[in-house]
Amino acid sequence: MLLRSRAPVRVDFAGGWTDVALFAQDSPGFVVNAALNIYSFATIDCRKDSRGANRTINIYSSDFDLYVEAEDIRKLEYDGNIDLAKAAVKRMGLDRGLTMITQSVAPPGSGLGTSASMGVALIAVLACLSDQRMLNDEIAEMASLIERQELGIRGGKQDHYASALGGIHFMEFRGEDVKASRLPLSRDTRLELEKNLYLGYTGKSRLSGDIHEKVTGAWQSGQPDTLDAIAKLKNIARRMKEALLGGDLGAFGRLLDENWQQQKRLHSSVTNAQIDRLFEIAYEQGALGGKACGAGGGGCLMFYCRPDCEHKVQKALESEGLRTIDFNFDDLGTQTWKA
Repeated sequence: MLLRSRAPVRVDFAGGWTDVALFAQDSPGFVVNAALNIYSFATIDCRKDSRGANRTINIYSSDFDLYVEAEDIRKLEYDGNIDLAKAAVKRMGLDRGLTMITQSVAPPGSGLGTSASMGVALIAVLACLSDQRMLNDEIAEMASLIERQELGIRGGKQDHYASALGGIHFMEFRGEDVKASRLPLSRDTRLELEKNLYLGYTGKSRLSGDIHEKVTGAWQSGQPDTLDAIAKLKNIARRMKEALLGGDLGAFGRLLDENWQQQKRLHSSVTNAQIDRLFEIAYEQGALGGKACGAGGGGCLMFYCRPDCEHKVQKALESEGLRTIDFNFDDLGTQTWKA
């Protein structure tokens, strides 16, 4: 028997960065995001292991063609190879052998929260294997925990919650506490939003940890631009929630642009000459607003286009080397099943 799980990636519309506990201590952070039907998968092959004496851990990453084997859970060491899967296995404390395969559909360094998506998928399938009943928000918390405590990865929690819960959400962050509210968009608003959004991959992976370190340093040193940008990002997310609930997608597009302007103020590494040029082209072809996904600096770019202009934006950006990524919204969040 095979146990499988999948978890969607997310696109952050507004308020990204303010989900980081450091930036949500004195005043709450706010984020609007959506889960996409682009998935990370985890499979455990129960046919190859048993609850007997065999405690060998086998993990294979199909994305990077990396294979790890350890005699038992205590022999797993973090060395830069499939560390997220190792951390999930260790944190879940499984005292048995297993054979696991991981796969991500999103391109590496996309800014779509792929690492969190994989973490959620891993926790979900391991919980299923060990007969642990976990709520989706518990899975999100555990996936966030292993990144920050086991692996020392900087970042917030919006990615994990979007991946675990699915849907389009308004999220509130107060330090480590998270409140996620699904936005009840009208059918017309949701379909029009989905149609008019464009998502493209620059082909350049970026290391979000490096950018997080730079922005955190700027915040801790009290740089005025960074402090003011964080405050404005929080306000933009609240205004975007209102625009979406009211079905005002023109305002949504303009708020995407406002968010991008503030995102760029966080640190110079958030954008570069190539990204700036791609934004100019997209706006010339009918984009109302856009942003770099996640921490920025590369990865995916997203634009909200004027009605019936998304094909013009797509054609122009593809001619500049962007790879279009087709998607729909995902409402299910993480799923597990037997095969």
